[in-house]
Amino acid sequence: MSHLRKRNAPIEPLSASNHNKAPAPLVGEDTTKRATIGLDVMTYEQLEEFGHELDAVRQRVLDDLGQADADYIRRVIKVQRVFDVLGRVGIFFPFFLPVFIAGIVCLAVAKILENMEIGHNVMHGQYDWMNDPVVDGKKYEWDNVAPAQDWKHGHNYIHHTYTNIHGMDRDIGYNMFRIDEAQPWYPSHRVNLPLAFLLMLFFEWGVMYHGIELDEYLGGRMSKSEFQARKKRAWQKVRRQVVKDYVAFPLLAVPLIPFTSWWVPLAVLGANFVANILRNIWTFIIIFCGHFPAEVETFTEDEAQNETRGQWYLRQLLGSANISGSRPFHVMTGNLSYQVEHHLFPDIPARRYPEVAKDVHLLVEKYGLTYNSGRLSKQIGSVVRQLAVLGRKPSDPYKVGNSPESKALRREKREAEKAAREAMANA
Repeated sequence: MSHLRKRNAPIEPLSASNHNKAPAPLVGEDTTKRATIGLDVMTYEQLEEFGHELDAVRQRVLDDLGQADADYIRRVIKVQRVFDVLGRVGIFFPFFLPVFIAGIVCLAVAKILENMEIGHNVMHGQYDWMNDPVVDGKKYEWDNVAPAQDWKHGHNYIHHTYTNIHGMDRDIGYNMFRIDEAQPWYPSHRVNLPLAFLLMLFFEWGVMYHGIELDEYLGGRMSKSEFQARKKRAWQKVRRQVVKDYVAFPLLAVPLIPFTSWWVPLAVLGANFVANILRNIWTFIIIFCGHFPAEVETFTEDEAQNETRGQWYLRQLLGSANISGSRPFHVMTGNLSYQVEHHLFPDIPARRYPEVAKDVHLLVEKYGLTYNSGRLSKQIGSVVRQLAVLGRKPSDPYKVGNSPESKALRREKREAEKAAREAMANA
């Protein structure tokens, strides 16, 4: 009982003032070099001021975090658990179709809430300042086949630090799609759209595979021991999720067979499968609409090296897109419909993004910047068109990955980078 009282103890004011799990700007090997991001729209002085103003917004929110935020996440967890129970009970009535369908829907909602508004945000450390083990980002494991440890490294660290930087952010196209003109085109990109549809259905499995980072191992950038450890964690998590959804719960329906029919356990298994598919579709749509609409910008490592905090903020702003909608819609997206604000402040509780968006809008207007936002249908259409257009073979041979011109260009770039490193080592 003492542990329970401690966990739910009242939150003291200013408990989150020193909370900081924000990613750091990119620092290059040549510390004398200055990043060029944003110089087409702002001066270095304006970028510095822009950074200070967003830092002030961040600190104001941190100073204001407290009991209301703690109550909110605990309330969402309770609601999620209610939906989970209703869904689990409902899918045991396949012989009563309305209840069975309602059960699938409730289970899908529970999985969406757990993955989006709870799991994703808790694992960002957004509620670590509460000192509550239930929402401890270091220990939380979500209802997903992707292990939390590897997801946090690939997402919290790599993606949020190197957002939309080619060659550094592995989420640009997920090593599967061509979603930006700066990416080289390969014949596999002809199936951009069909492949995206398949990934949408099985998105959690794609996230799990992405976290193994097979390409890093094959490219010699990851040790064999680390790769084996990632595979082991993935296998353990997959086994746990498959047993839970497709073995344990169907087995619980076996005692119903004498009173109903032999196919009831299979119906329970199928209901779990459909709920997972619905969760995958929703998650995929929200993630892709926040990252890959046509107007979202990407960057090179060279122009981002030694960026200031203001330039890092600007890169997040230009590399993200929002989705407009109602409050329930935003909750169901984990407030990732405010993807711009999430990229600016990934470790601030997502429920604060709507109020933060007002400050961001004011700064966007002040500095004459671009703020990408639109309704869900608009952003989906933009992503689909982007995947379709960039899946076609470019007429420019330098954009075709396996062309002699493209290979020569990449070889020249590698040699230049090698020469630069050697010059620095000899200096």
